[in-house]
Amino acid sequence: MRKLLILSTAAVEDELIQKISAADWEVYWTQDPGQARVLLTEQSFRVGLALLFSCEPERSIQWVIDLMLARRKMQWVIALPRPCVERKLLSGLIAERCYDYHTLPIDAQRLTVTLGHAYGMVELTEINLRQQRETEAQYGLTGNSSMMQTLFRGIQKAAEVDVPVLITGEIGTGKEQAARAIHENSSRAAAPFVVVNCEALVVDLIQSELFGHEKGAFAGAGERRIGQIEAAAGGTLFLDEVGNLGPEVQANLLRFLEEKKIRRLGGTKPIPANVRVIAATHTKIEQAMRDGRFREDLFYRLNVLHLRAPTLRERRGDVELLARYFFNKFSAEVKTVAKGFSRDALEVINRYDWPGNVRELMNRVRRAVLLSEGPYISPADLELERRSLGRGFVTLDEARMAADREVIQATLLRTRFNIARAAQELSVSRMTLYRLMEKYDIRRDNL
Repeated sequence: MRKLLILSTAAVEDELIQKISAADWEVYWTQDPGQARVLLTEQSFRVGLALLFSCEPERSIQWVIDLMLARRKMQWVIALPRPCVERKLLSGLIAERCYDYHTLPIDAQRLTVTLGHAYGMVELTEINLRQQRETEAQYGLTGNSSMMQTLFRGIQKAAEVDVPVLITGEIGTGKEQAARAIHENSSRAAAPFVVVNCEALVVDLIQSELFGHEKGAFAGAGERRIGQIEAAAGGTLFLDEVGNLGPEVQANLLRFLEEKKIRRLGGTKPIPANVRVIAATHTKIEQAMRDGRFREDLFYRLNVLHLRAPTLRERRGDVELLARYFFNKFSAEVKTVAKGFSRDALEVINRYDWPGNVRELMNRVRRAVLLSEGPYISPADLELERRSLGRGFVTLDEARMAADREVIQATLLRTRFNIARAAQELSVSRMTLYRLMEKYDIRRDNL
């Protein structure tokens, strides 16, 4: 049976309680703050009803307001005299925290309908959160698009084998999270997952950071220090922005991948290192190889398996799902008056290009949750009211390219990557299909 908590400033008539109980409610009511807190601790309530029988001084009803604000997962209905609605404190409470409000005298039939709807809203919210958790449970990444399903399959494959992996994708697409998911679902999960941001390392100290050094190896090396490769013993070393490594470090990394041994700076003894390497980059690494900035032999050592983290522009159907996921996450962590996104905010969220990808979306939603002063997050809270106007559309070429990529991927999956059959189904030559696969970065180890 559904449980209802009534917080009242005066005695509640038995007739009202009986009518609510007849609508399949188990009713608990109190006008004592201490007892109210005990009930909220001992019982599980999804819906609460606040009854204010007169426009009393704020201090006498503050306990009711405090409990309503504290129990944010409950849906609240408030009943009060009509003149009280105009009071700033109560009108703000109704707008920000209440599912609905009624004015006295109470219409019991109408009130029970409202309470039922409030209960239904709690159930819908819980279903939505559960569905989002189920979606997010796929390796800690959120997304229902075909491109994310492809990434999920790639993570699963990579977790089942113990070989180097290269993850490519724009900044903010979740490359580190994908790497962490591979590690946590692999046979190395109990060992360390060590992250090295190659872009942030000081050039002169990269060798020492990765491989460690012996005492006296260079000026300032007062004691022996193990590097990040040794720190990841038995586990996984994640090299973020590996494309930024210099030639000497690339050579040493290649030697480690080939020999599974390292030498500390200033040392002569090779040290065995049982470490899996997962690398990531947002740069066009093929172009870096052509320019001579990245070793081709190192690329092939790292690129045994290749995963591509898609941009938000390529998975627009996931944008609103992600926004709601981040809203629920952050609103549960901090005190906020926001209940969700306004229609205008959702429209702007879906129109915006998101050049910073998931990271930008997460940060904008987090800031909006903290700063929003109304019941619903607005475009202004997201700081997108002007930015979104610059490019609120998808060009015909972009739509065509996205559609082409989806069809080619689906056909290759259906034909189990039989190029001849796939080309026949697509009514193109095999050479054209190979060219399109290169254009859209479609590879067998990516599907």
